[in-house]
Amino acid sequence: MIMKLPRHLMLAVVLVGFLLGVLFLPTAALAQAPEQAPASSAHEGGGEASLILPDLSQVDFHGINARVLLMAGLGVCVLGLLFGLVIFTKLKNLPVHRAMRDISELIYETCKTYLITQGKFILILEIFIGIIMLVYFGFLQHFAPMKVATILIFSLIGIGGSYGVAWFGIRINTFANSRTAFASLEGKPYPCYAIPLQAGMSIGMALISVELFMMLCILLFIPGDYAGACFIGFAI
Repeated sequence: MIMKLPRHLMLAVVLVGFLLGVLFLPTAALAQAPEQAPASSAHEGGGEASLILPDLSQVDFHGINARVLLMAGLGVCVLGLLFGLVIFTKLKNLPVHRAMRDISELIYETCKTYLITQGKFILILEIFIGIIMLVYFGFLQHFAPMKVATILIFSLIGIGGSYGVAWFGIRINTFANSRTAFASLEGKPYPCYAIPLQAGMSIGMALISVELFMMLCILLFIPGDYAGACFIGFAI
């Protein structure tokens, strides 16, 4: 009897196999290629993970210190998050019929179940991707254990940020759906596009603010020789 694997597990296995092929086939091809003359300057592997940032306190932009400018950017990100929360509260407090609200809550509960299932699948997939990152950066690129751990941690932080924004987006969209349906009963066109537009603006602003806030924190508070590892983990 042939055991039938769950579909999400089969997808994870196929993806891991593909990533391993992409990772190791170029290495095998290079091992079989004839030796060439050494380059004039040594190239350090690892791509963005080997990036070393300069001391930003020594850099000015049109007379403004770089750290001061980036700290101001953190403030802008906080304002963006506040904008999203204000729109969220505004849409939640709009008038809505009880039956329409109940339907939107039912839709949200269904979406919440989907999000929880997707979150579990992403964590399973992260285990496989984490093993690949461990092999590549730890054994092939010979990164220090702390640097490899940093890449793995920031990959989880990146997942958490995107997952949180997705949850926020589903929640505010279910609010917007029922409130738009109720507003349409008045026969006025403006609320029918203004409410969904505000919901979309708040989701976009929240996404940009969260991702940019994390990137600025890396630039400002992480040592320069670890910033590249943080960026590559965050991107993964």
